[in-house]
Amino acid sequence: MTVRTVHTEAGRLSGDHAGGVARFLGIPFAAAPAGERRFAPPGPAERWAGSRNATGYGATAPQPALHPAHAYLGPLVGPGWVTGDGDYLNLNVWTPDPGASGLPVMVYLHGGGFVIGSGAAPAFDGTSFARDGVVLVTVNYRLGAEGFLALPGEVTNLGLRDQIAALHWVRDNIVGFGGNPDNITVFGESAGGTSVAFLLHSPLAAGLFQRAIVQSGHDEMARRLELTEELTKALATRLGTSPTTEAFRAFSAPDLLRAQAALLRNGPRPDLRDDDGVDPGHRRALFLPTTGDEVLPDPVGIPSTRSRGVELLIGTTLEEANLGLGAEAFAAFDAQDAVAELAATYPDAEALLERHGLHDPAVTPAQALTAAYTDLMFRSPSRRTALRHPGPAYVYEFAWRSPLHGAAHGLDVPFVFDTTQACRGLIGDAAPDALTRAMHRTWLDFATHGDPGWPTYDDARKAMRFDASPHLREDTAPDDTGAEYLPRTSTT
Repeated sequence: MTVRTVHTEAGRLSGDHAGGVARFLGIPFAAAPAGERRFAPPGPAERWAGSRNATGYGATAPQPALHPAHAYLGPLVGPGWVTGDGDYLNLNVWTPDPGASGLPVMVYLHGGGFVIGSGAAPAFDGTSFARDGVVLVTVNYRLGAEGFLALPGEVTNLGLRDQIAALHWVRDNIVGFGGNPDNITVFGESAGGTSVAFLLHSPLAAGLFQRAIVQSGHDEMARRLELTEELTKALATRLGTSPTTEAFRAFSAPDLLRAQAALLRNGPRPDLRDDDGVDPGHRRALFLPTTGDEVLPDPVGIPSTRSRGVELLIGTTLEEANLGLGAEAFAAFDAQDAVAELAATYPDAEALLERHGLHDPAVTPAQALTAAYTDLMFRSPSRRTALRHPGPAYVYEFAWRSPLHGAAHGLDVPFVFDTTQACRGLIGDAAPDALTRAMHRTWLDFATHGDPGWPTYDDARKAMRFDASPHLREDTAPDDTGAEYLPRTSTT
């Protein structure tokens, strides 16, 4: 292993180089969000003297600990909250050669429901992308209450602003790592994919990337400013304080984590349903992006002209709700329980459950409910996002069923990054090599020239089905009934 050095606007970095790949880890792209910078927009990273050691991952955003029973998610979530030096607005870069020029750049935004995760998760290791000629960047951003409150008179969407600051850093510094600032693809999964979908709408992100990949995300999981303000008031009540910046800064990050966990678990919390009767977080995700500010000025469901010309690749897994969402609690549900569960966040619950076999003797209420959540929270809104996009949009579906969790949420990520060996506790030992090659190569090709190799979605309604034998097919419901995506509510 040898040492490699690059120059950035904030100072010199020393990384390591082995196996044809150079790594530079834990690079601050913005000032530490502490003191007066807490609950404030990201400021420029402070300059440093000499050469900064960039051979190890940096701090991560404050976040709750992963429940021991969910330890298998570690490869997708990362090390949890690592306090380190507090400079957790950092990113990581893998490159085949810092001395190269013109290489495609891919910037990955991690998932985790906007409350957990980091760019240091094993599944996101960028070695394979760099080995294949791409400069790969992973990013940390503010999470939970630290990143998605709406305090009176203050800026909102701090987590999205952090992501935008990271994209500015990439544009201004990536040449030093061999990358082309005019060929940037931003991609992410789950909350990261949803973030990408919203960046396509943001005037503050316009021009910072040329392509976008949205994995298990869409542009509908946001709340109006008034609802985020109500959530902020509820959190303040839980803390026994007022909903002001000064009051919130008086509480430590652990204090806020305990309060947000109690709010999610026990309430009381405000009614977070929108005008259509839908809670976009479905009582599981409290902290979401907010519409009605300068980051996201438009309401959800409005086509954006800001991303005209940006190529989009978007898709979901076949059985998103098999993993997480509290699905293990559904096992004992009867039909009435399933309807009541879904009706709390969706106005036409029984009809949606019937679409997914609620009264079919061969389908359990738990199976109907998890299928309905897959459709409601992921599959259908992703297709609506594809159809709203003003540029070329391509759709895929990940359908390989792992022996542990089926074709569940997040299982496509290790295949994209070619990190299946690091994720065997999540996907099992039988990951098909052909599937890894197909998905990894598709993401590489798309980042290089913007065409994944199949028709756009708008007219053809074709989607690439990634399973043991990837193939193009009509994009119909998983039961092949011919049904396409459902409208957001029965009234739209």
